[in-house]
Formats: sequence, structure tokens, C-alpha cells
Amino acid sequence: MKLILASNSPRRRQLLTDLGVPYTVRLQEVDESFPAHLQRAEVAEYLAAHKASAYRADLAPEEVVLTADTIVCLDNDVLNKPADATEAIQMLTRLQGRAHDVFTGVCLLRGDGQQVVFSDQTRVYFRSLSRSEIEHYVHKYTPLDKAGAYGAQDWIGMVAVTRLEGSYFNVMGLPVHRVWDELVKLGGNEWLPVA
Repeated sequence: MKLILASNSPRRRQLLTDLGVPYTVRLQEVDESFPAHLQRAEVAEYLAAHKASAYRADLAPEEVVLTADTIVCLDNDVLNKPADATEAIQMLTRLQGRAHDVFTGVCLLRGDGQQVVFSDQTRVYFRSLSRSEIEHYVHKYTPLDKAGAYGAQDWIGMVAVTRLEGSYFNVMGLPVHRVWDELVKLGGNEWLPVA
């Protein structure tokens, strides 16, 4: 079997590389809007499945495409990627001093049509941050490609995240433990790295 990663995220690429699963990257532009009635994990799963559907017609029988979408939820508000630095500062101002949830939805779609969609949740606790800390992070690290306007692996993760309940890798953008379990169900030991 051949794994196709349908993501431009350097973090997802690094996590799969570290897992030792060979993959190739294949990208397509996909609309990332979602129905307004969906909430929390439903949004992440919907977007992952929606992205995978764009690859359905092009998959060979032995290929498996992996799509994922990470969202940050503060209460019931979904904080996706900020449009600009001002919105990033607003998001981080809302998150500071509070706990929020990170959901990553994943879809694995085989060329034979078999599909599995799942999500993982991590609760993230932020300490209170000053306006200057928030502005420093946004202007130096430009987190416009990150849900909730932050990356846990960045400077702000080191200074703001006080506690996690769940998978750290899920916050980075891929619940690797769950992905591995599902890949094994789809392809058995075929995914084990060659020594």
C-alpha cells in the first residue's frame, strides 16, 4: 500500500516522517468552509472527509490518502486560521488565561473506496499573557497558517501552555497514535518501517 499525505503542513510531514511511514505528498485546493450547524469535533471530521473526497477519483487501488484538519474551540466558537495579524492577536487575547480544546479530524480513504473518519481531542491550558507577549509572538512567528493563531511547538507553546490533557501531537496537527492504529487496520504490518 502507498500512503498519500494531502497536506501542505510541515508539522504533519514531520510527524509522519518521525513515525517512519513512507509517504508522498499530493496537493489539491479544497474549499474549507463548513455548514454552520456543525460543532466542535464534527467540524474537524467534516473538513477532513471533505478534503479526502477531492482525491477519490484519482486514487489507485493500492493508495491511501490521509487528510486532516485541526481546529481550536473556545467554548463553542471555532477559531480557524486567522486572516491577518490583527485577527491573530484577537484570537490569542481570547485564549490567554483560559482552557480550550483542539480537535483534529482525520480521514483515511483507500483507492478501493474504504474510508475511515475520526477525530481526537486535546484540552490545552494557557496561562495569562501580556499584550506585548502576544504581539511579540504574532509579529515574530506569523502564525497565520495555524488554527487558533498558535503552534504548540512554537515560542508561545513554551511560555503559555501550562498543561495538556490528551495528545500533544494532536495539537501539532496529527493524532499520530490514532493514525497508526487505523493504518494498521487498513494495511496490517505493511506500514512498519524497514530496518
